[in-house]
Amino acid sequence: MTRIALDPFVADLDGESARLRAAGPLAEVELPGGVHCYAVTHHAEARQLLTDSRIVKDINVWNAWQRGEIPMDWPLIGLANPGRSMLTVDGADHRRLRTLVAQALTVKRVERLRAGIEALTTASLDRLAALPKGEQVDLKAEFAYPLPMNVISELMGVDSADHPRLKELFEKFFSTQTPPEEVPQMMADLGTLFTKIVDGKRQNPGDDLTSALIAASENGDQLTDEEIVNTLQLIIAAGHETTISLIVNAVVALQTHPEQRKQVLSGEVPWENVIEETLRWNTPTSHVLIRFATEDVEVGDKVLPKGEALIVSFGALGRDEAQHGPTASDFDITRSPNRHIAFGHGPHVCPGAALSRLEAGVALPALYERFPELELAVPASELRNKPIVTQNDLHDLPVELG
Repeated sequence: MTRIALDPFVADLDGESARLRAAGPLAEVELPGGVHCYAVTHHAEARQLLTDSRIVKDINVWNAWQRGEIPMDWPLIGLANPGRSMLTVDGADHRRLRTLVAQALTVKRVERLRAGIEALTTASLDRLAALPKGEQVDLKAEFAYPLPMNVISELMGVDSADHPRLKELFEKFFSTQTPPEEVPQMMADLGTLFTKIVDGKRQNPGDDLTSALIAASENGDQLTDEEIVNTLQLIIAAGHETTISLIVNAVVALQTHPEQRKQVLSGEVPWENVIEETLRWNTPTSHVLIRFATEDVEVGDKVLPKGEALIVSFGALGRDEAQHGPTASDFDITRSPNRHIAFGHGPHVCPGAALSRLEAGVALPALYERFPELELAVPASELRNKPIVTQNDLHDLPVELG
């Protein structure tokens, strides 16, 4: 099996995803830093593996981890071993840790956040409208970033004064270019910051999910301090990064497909279709780290060996022709059916999917209603990916609002 090295600079994600698909449903890959693992790259096999009880989240199953081959200054250590939370356990422990979060993020409860999301969106658009006419704007920094960060922070009870520090630390957390000597301190700083937030909520609880997690632990649900801190970190990280990329990728897709943009702006096609097709075609999450095989698992005509690590290559899955037909590589907002798994599948499916869809469903139509003549300020071919192997993320999105 030929090993495919994932590009730490993410210079050509589409090309890399195509090579992964061509390698078969199970590809042997090398993560930045020379770490070996396997990737599931076809839709049907991914659905199968994501519900296979032989594939677990316990890092102690990983042969390379047991042999001491994964250094603590590996740039991706925070994603491979982020501490004990619902992301890293299975079975009863996973259900225990996930229950409160899932209850807070049901479709019905998320819908109650709509008015607040609309208000935040309007405020962001008002700030954009107040900028000097003709000035180039980074739509990611000025619009796509503040909305999800403010929403998830309000949900979790995180003060906006912590946003600059969070942004700085998460930039290092997700980047493959963080110098190894800075990784241990960055991880420690994240732990310190989230511990401070949790301690503050213990002293002054509020109507937020962090306070609810603390209350649950005090009422006998047996959440440890580590689990609460790590759950808060997980939700803040996942709760804003995915939505930023979803909004940015949808704008780029519409700007490079003007006929389809016309269809949605005229009301001929609903915005929901834009969101689902963006999730499939240019998914916010390119690869998800990391699961481990407790025994040999057959995947197509190949075998994922016992003790080896598995990543899920969502960028490859979204354009799998076996699932989405011969036009899988095309952006098509009229595609039907559109059965993707961009938010995962099985027990670990993303609990924040409804919230991300709602935020994008509010933000995108409001943006184009306010600025229908919005244009990319540079050719799409010149937009630069950030050096993050897990997130399909741009450095910036320069636009002219018109």
